[in-house]
Amino acid sequence: MDGEIIFNIDVMLAKRKMSLTELSEKVGITITNMSILKTGKAKAVKVSTLARLCEVLECQPGDLLEYRPAKEEQNF
Repeated sequence: MDGEIIFNIDVMLAKRKMSLTELSEKVGITITNMSILKTGKAKAVKVSTLARLCEVLECQPGDLLEYRPAKEEQNF
């Protein structure tokens, strides 16, 4: 099983005291697409969208993205 990339948008929203709706409006993407990013269901993200998220949230890409390695399967 492969690792996964986690979007920590909810953490940044809490730090900035901003709603998901407000963020989606400022970034210029739909609330539906923002929700897909937030819940980790996105399969891809445009670099321009990531840049806009960083601009609006005043952060670095590493503040938003986290890599979680896959849990190794245990053989008994």
